[in-house]
Amino acid sequence: MIGVILFFAIWLCAWFLNIWLTNSATISSRFKSVAVPAIFGTTVMILWELGVQITQISAVILPAPSLVFTTLFSSLDTLWIDFVQTVIKGALRGFFIGAIAAFSIAIVIDRSPFLTKGMLPIGNFFAALPIVGVAPIMVNWFGFDWQSKAAVVVIMVFFPILVNTVQGLHASNAMQRDLMKTYASSYFDTLFKLRLPSAMPHIFNGLKIATTLSLIGAIVAEYFGSPTRGMGFRISTGVGSLSIDLVWAEIFVAAIVGSLFFGLMTWIEARITFWHPSQRK
Repeated sequence: MIGVILFFAIWLCAWFLNIWLTNSATISSRFKSVAVPAIFGTTVMILWELGVQITQISAVILPAPSLVFTTLFSSLDTLWIDFVQTVIKGALRGFFIGAIAAFSIAIVIDRSPFLTKGMLPIGNFFAALPIVGVAPIMVNWFGFDWQSKAAVVVIMVFFPILVNTVQGLHASNAMQRDLMKTYASSYFDTLFKLRLPSAMPHIFNGLKIATTLSLIGAIVAEYFGSPTRGMGFRISTGVGSLSIDLVWAEIFVAAIVGSLFFGLMTWIEARITFWHPSQRK
């Protein structure tokens, strides 16, 4: 009974603290942007720990955060090997290959209305392909190492970046393009001085979507064939051997990496598109 009362007391205290921080006019917005998520995340962890202790739920079903973090720090060598295999070799390589290919093809098809109208429906079709159907084919084509995972990531990130880049290249209005024509600007002058800067917010939208898709694609692809390392491989074997604490540790690392990758892309966007209304304060 005491544990239940403590559970709801902590929840209510955190709730009203966040409301107070959000509505306070004397606290800076930068501090709020850090404090509110930190309080929320800490509260979730505390309530998770209390909930497991109160209900006495089995660690096979839901391990406590304390057990997860203990496993995490005791398995750093294994987690690092999995991180290198999944994130650096699979997700990042696939992300950069897919992003460069999508951006290059977007520039090419932008000059042809026929290709623009033909490629975008095909892109939407490929974007809807289920990863569980594509991943085994890529493993069959490229083998069990990182190359097949990077190929899956390329397929997943290519079309979101392509579609957003093509849409961004048409973001400049007719008056701006006519003004460039009056200055006798060539296609490449207009592209680099007007259209690409106007397209940057759209391009970064595609890149931010691709950051999460790349990690998801690499992890899921490892379910269908992988060397004896990698986050997807470890999660799959951990579930089979009931090492659920290790599975949650891998999930925690993947969530942190995905959030940092997304945050890095947002930081780069703010530095490049500082002139855009969405970035002005």
